Amino acid sequence: MSLGSDKVKIILATHNENKVIEIRRMIHLENQSSIEIVSLEDLKDYDEVEETGKSFDENALIKAKYYYEKYHLPSLADDSGLVVPALHGAPGIYSARYSGGNDEDNNQFLLKNMKDITDRSAFYSCTICYYDGLPHYFNGKVYGTIGYTEVGEHGFGYDPLFYVGKRTLAQFSMDEKNKISHRGIALQKFMKFLHQK
Repeated sequence: MSLGSDKVKIILATHNENKVIEIRRMIHLENQSSIEIVSLEDLKDYDEVEETGKSFDENALIKAKYYYEKYHLPSLADDSGLVVPALHGAPGIYSARYSGGNDEDNNQFLLKNMKDITDRSAFYSCTICYYDGLPHYFNGKVYGTIGYTEVGEHGFGYDPLFYVGKRTLAQFSMDEKNKISHRGIALQKFMKFLHQK
């Protein structure tokens, strides 16, 4: 694939507007004006693709392949989540629906489940699947610890609880976060892949 004058259209297979904003911004900062990210909102596509996989890789593939086959355009999907070893890997692939509620509910449910746990180590994991007739996988992880209260105004998901050093990810600016985040790391690997095609 050439990243020359013609724009490469890639469907971003998510209904999560925060992810759309993050990924578009990361690609823009990489000076990838040759890539046009087409969101599901752009397409007015409100299909809910059931994530029946048992891993981040499987769920990312399910979403990317679905939209590739529907629109006949390369598709990019990510599946990501928080992994807490002391909770036997939970919330893991169920991160977005851990409590059955919204981000705030998930955070409070996590704090409740970790109430008596002293090992607060955790990591965010992300798999990006780029599907162009074949699946291509790009992985990223960022390690940290879970705090005891929500701190910070930025980010989304578990960011207000996830400490990297002395700050939660919700205290990082978007540009700072994108440089170190699990999604940022996976996306950087994806961008290198595109350049090599």
